[in-house]
Amino acid sequence: MAATYTWDVFSTLDGYGSYGPDGDWGGYWGKQGPEFLDRRRHVLREEQRMVLGATTFRQFVELLGPVPEADLDPVNSRVRSMPTTVLSSTLDGDVTWPDATVVAGDAAALVARLKAESDVPLRSHGSLSLNRALMAAGLVDRVQLTIFPVISGRTGTDPVFAEADDFDLELIESRTLDGHTQELTYRPVLHG
Repeated sequence: MAATYTWDVFSTLDGYGSYGPDGDWGGYWGKQGPEFLDRRRHVLREEQRMVLGATTFRQFVELLGPVPEADLDPVNSRVRSMPTTVLSSTLDGDVTWPDATVVAGDAAALVARLKAESDVPLRSHGSLSLNRALMAAGLVDRVQLTIFPVISGRTGTDPVFAEADDFDLELIESRTLDGHTQELTYRPVLHG
């Protein structure tokens, strides 16, 4: 049985995955609350392997890499400690991240092999272009979309679904966190 692959992505209401250098939003657009943070701890508690593209991995290393373990919150501590496969043709194997493996090659073929061989679920966070391609290849089993209550039309960058194929989405689960943040989990099916 193949491992489940979940694309875990944070977004603004208007569909941006991040904000530009002039934005003053802070982490989670400054909208994290206790229910959201508890939910993140719950989602990450089980054993799973993180799968990241090079850009998201570089961002994680830049933001979390230099922080001493004692200073990390439980969510980011867990993210940093998870076994991680980085799909990249631009990074070499010498990375400063606990339990990270860099592999080069065709992303769809590599993820198909990971799904077939892994005894734990696979989770990817962000890695927008990578996961759009994996969805098109039919390799993403779930899209876990967390929508924060902000519109970042002026400062938003990285539209989450820009240039993605067309998909029908079957809603598997939904929840409201802290009275304002929506977490929606879908099963994507290529439209057509």
